[in-house]
Amino acid sequence: MTYNQQKPSPLEGIRILDLSNVLAGPFCCHQLAHMGAEVIKVENVRGGDLARQLGVDPELNKRNMGISFLAQNAGKKSVTLNLKDEAGKALLKQLVATADVLVENYRPGVMKRLGLDYEVLKAVNPKLIYCAISGFGQEGPWVHRPAYDQIIQGSSGVMSITGDADSAPMRVGYPIADTIGGMTAAFAIAAALNAPERGSFIDVSMLEATIATMGWAVSNYLIGGVAPTPNGNENLTSAPSGTFQAEDAPINIAANKDEQWEALARHIGRPELLEDPRFLNRELRKQNRLSLKAEIETVLVTRPAREWAREMNRIGVPAGAVLSVPEVLAHPQITERGLLATFGQVPGVERDITVVRTGFKLDGKAPAVEDAPPILGQHNDEIYTDLGLTGQQINELKDAGVI
Repeated sequence: MTYNQQKPSPLEGIRILDLSNVLAGPFCCHQLAHMGAEVIKVENVRGGDLARQLGVDPELNKRNMGISFLAQNAGKKSVTLNLKDEAGKALLKQLVATADVLVENYRPGVMKRLGLDYEVLKAVNPKLIYCAISGFGQEGPWVHRPAYDQIIQGSSGVMSITGDADSAPMRVGYPIADTIGGMTAAFAIAAALNAPERGSFIDVSMLEATIATMGWAVSNYLIGGVAPTPNGNENLTSAPSGTFQAEDAPINIAANKDEQWEALARHIGRPELLEDPRFLNRELRKQNRLSLKAEIETVLVTRPAREWAREMNRIGVPAGAVLSVPEVLAHPQITERGLLATFGQVPGVERDITVVRTGFKLDGKAPAVEDAPPILGQHNDEIYTDLGLTGQQINELKDAGVI
């Protein structure tokens, strides 16, 4: 689908084989589908992507259309394929011959044992971009460890600096390592597609991708020799900067510049804090941040968070109420920018669903896909017919459990 009426989508004409499961790989291909790529989700014959059975709605899990699957598979086509069967392997090679990219997130070594690793598939299609997403990468002492998001959060150091001194180590509230791994893979694939000569093996380590996003915290240790610590909602680079209690809810305030701190103190009617010896400069405010927070909160608790946020932003002090997920999704800042997509009467779900698109616009348009998440094997006939199989051959493969 085009993202506006004048230009084709950036990845229009690109075919991607999505052999991945659950989150990191499917999220990667979700991004690429919204950029216009044709994404063919190659799923196992028995049940497909495990995400089809995951989510908070048990009935959808039973229907093989779990919410975890619906969240990141819109716009894709689904075919089933038994990669342990020789006929299934032959069919995958036929698909690879037509594709630009293959994405998989099996544990390292699985595709080689199947006889479908990069070296084998490169012989079929020398221009293939093969992206392998794994927990720890394709080599190293942890290469054969199983990896889930929480394992990576713990191994990367993320949990050690999340929460505060009393609650850390604390898991981030959504699968951040899986998501970062998928986004990193999408970025690498987009770059590889732009290479003068196509054909490459991309090795994405969720552990390394996650650590790469921790640049500020990691560099404090690598360069400054200071090991990161858990500091809850406090921003240690400045003060007052963190979460404060207002009358009805918490509010985030980031008065990181001196002029912002001065404007804040005057606005809340506490100009005397500017002359307090504990708060005369940034370093002193950081050293006495908890005392400063207490002084500010004596005023903030008298009025609602959203009122304070509106006023502070007007005077140039960055601030925002702490919102719940339902609150932010209902806000015009989200509803009016095209982040959410609604699909009507989705097959297998039998009702409308709303899902998240991508977090950017191109030439003023939010990238979108036309089709809802597919039921398992929905596109078998279409894709395999395009490969040259007859209806009888397709039926025979179905009967044999190959597709």
